[in-house]
Amino acid sequence: MPSGKAQKAQKTKSAKTATSGDLDQRILDRTVGLAAEVGWEGVRLRRVAEDLGITLPELLTHYRDLDAVADAWFRRALDAMLAIREVGFADLPARERVYLVMVRWFEAQRDQRAVVGQMLSAKLYPSHPHHWVPAIFHLSRLIQWVRDVACLDAPGRRRQVEEVGLTMLFLVTLRVWLRDETEDLATTRRFLRRRLKEADRLLATLQRPRRRPAAGTS
Repeated sequence: MPSGKAQKAQKTKSAKTATSGDLDQRILDRTVGLAAEVGWEGVRLRRVAEDLGITLPELLTHYRDLDAVADAWFRRALDAMLAIREVGFADLPARERVYLVMVRWFEAQRDQRAVVGQMLSAKLYPSHPHHWVPAIFHLSRLIQWVRDVACLDAPGRRRQVEEVGLTMLFLVTLRVWLRDETEDLATTRRFLRRRLKEADRLLATLQRPRRRPAAGTS
């Protein structure tokens, strides 16, 4: 059993970790809130630090730059997606599971669609090639999480087809979502359901056994 001194040190460490995590979230929230006012390009981290009453060196210990804040925002959306808790989820058809998982990612950021679009545009600046490769890896990891949470466990060629198909589906749905002004993301939801239904039909066609020619025919 740890001594009283060790317990006290552990409590102090835990308190510092909690405080650090809280400041992470405060910086993230203030940066995104400021971006909603002035645009992502207009955000200056010194302004965020001033608003929160901290120094720039303190802020730097949490986020190395504005792109790191964007990554943290997308991580928050991922966390929301991973926390899906639908009754009987595992028993739903694969198409419905993918739909629910992807919709959670979009719903988590619904109130900041404009800022998200600006974040993504900043990552794709021609003068920022150092952001391109990480963005590709982040997209790949997101799709792997979609497969995992949606219980898509196919191996081999089927897995490769799923990965490519889900990546394309996510990107085209993202484009629709960024422009969706409807209540409860109705346009995005309809689009995603329609595309998933089309993908289901295509996959069923590809998996259908080919007919062998009858004996004696060429």
